Amino acid sequence: MTQFNVADGVHYLRTIMANVIFVSSGNEKDWVLVDAGVGDCSSSIIKTANELFGTSPKAIIMTHGHFDHVGALRKLAETWDVPVYAHETEMPYLTGKENYSSPDPAVGKGMMSLLSPLYPKKGIDLGNRVQPLPKDFSVPFLPDWEWVYTPGHTAGHVSFFRKTDKVLIAGDAFTTVKQESFLAVATQKKELHGPPAYFTTDWAHAEDSVEKLAALDPETAITGHGRPFYGEQLHQELQHMKNHFRSEVIPKHGKYVNV
Repeated sequence: MTQFNVADGVHYLRTIMANVIFVSSGNEKDWVLVDAGVGDCSSSIIKTANELFGTSPKAIIMTHGHFDHVGALRKLAETWDVPVYAHETEMPYLTGKENYSSPDPAVGKGMMSLLSPLYPKKGIDLGNRVQPLPKDFSVPFLPDWEWVYTPGHTAGHVSFFRKTDKVLIAGDAFTTVKQESFLAVATQKKELHGPPAYFTTDWAHAEDSVEKLAALDPETAITGHGRPFYGEQLHQELQHMKNHFRSEVIPKHGKYVNV
């Protein structure tokens, strides 16, 4: 696995099919990990962290708790002995009290969608180690960042935004690869898409969230799946997605469509 620079103080590492993101504050020794990858990728994440910073993070901060974002979460939190933060609505899935809804393999028209009934949907129990993000939208240990409530893909999904240079960490509010397609995931074909359709349970809120992120007018975006987007291409494609979300992104049929 190779880590890539996204923007000043922002790096990402692809773990099988999902990204983890390393974000530092002005002091490079103060950094956080955003999301925790697929499967037991802890050794790769720790190796990358050591190469980038030479120290453990101050915290792990979650966009949401789907299986492809929590793979190494428990192991990393215990190894580094750090807190985990997530939106308060996401807490039941990170304390073992609730499981996620079943995926919808009928949407997305791709092998990754067809395989989705095999993906884990059980919540994990982090106990007292996980706590809700601050209500004032600040991001712990990252004073230049704010969190943005972007539900739809999950009820407690959040994104992160740095106003100073308009860098957006969008999680799965939208993606930069057609995550439903095995070929697109394998080749990392770069194009803007909506949230992974098979796990998105509230399309009305997903549309609102894309509109909210488009209004931020980001200059850089790194998502949970795919490669970074920049500048005019990002502006144009994100605006197009916002304007055509109902006709081009929301599936015509599915168990969570029109719910």
